[in-house]
Amino acid sequence: MTASRQLHIKFFAALREQAGVSELDVTTGARTPAELYAELTATRGLTLPASLLRVAINDRYAAMDAALQPGDRVVFIPPVAGG
Repeated sequence: MTASRQLHIKFFAALREQAGVSELDVTTGARTPAELYAELTATRGLTLPASLLRVAINDRYAAMDAALQPGDRVVFIPPVAGG
């Protein structure tokens, strides 16, 4: 049985446009940011490959295979072009 976690997710730039929201609270069985992002691609129509993203958990950069805990704040950060 997979434990459910309540998570707060923030989206920036292109991901915010694709998701249609800047923030989202979800209950999920995802154990890692990679699993969470795969779930969000299916439910929110996200199209950027996970390999291009950075992720932060509770305001600290983390690996896509880091363990998620109930109540975590997860931010998916797409590549940003500047000039």
